[in-house]
Amino acid sequence: MNRRISFLAVILVVAGIFTVRGAFSQVTIQPTRKAINLPDKSSQLPFSDAILSGNTLYLAGRLGLDSKTGKAPEKIEDEIKNLLDTEKAVLAQAGMTMDDLVYVQISCTDLSLFNTFNPIYRSYFTTKDFPAREFVGAGSLLLGAHFELQAIAVKK
Repeated sequence: MNRRISFLAVILVVAGIFTVRGAFSQVTIQPTRKAINLPDKSSQLPFSDAILSGNTLYLAGRLGLDSKTGKAPEKIEDEIKNLLDTEKAVLAQAGMTMDDLVYVQISCTDLSLFNTFNPIYRSYFTTKDFPAREFVGAGSLLLGAHFELQAIAVKK
């Protein structure tokens, strides 16, 4: 019986639903939720750059557009660097680094760009334990972008 109660308590803690009941009160501990946005984010757009919930950061899809023109740069390598630089900036707003990423999804309009993407992507990490990643084909992306990145990070 005690093992069963201990196991249930562990499950409740892991799920973030831990409740302490006293004689006169009940306290529920839930993760906080905070929007993380770059200073230049338009308030016209109906989404946040990221949401921090507890120690987990959920990063919105991001394109590697040129900040001056709003279009994809002519050189693919510049688009990749723009994409990763802004992702790095959002992480920094939350007090995190690229090494805190645990999952990354890359959507790409041309899968032959996989080998162009990888060496640049690799250079943004100091760890050899890269995040889990998915590199998927996409028919088209907004504003002529070749890549869109979304990710999840957990603060160490």
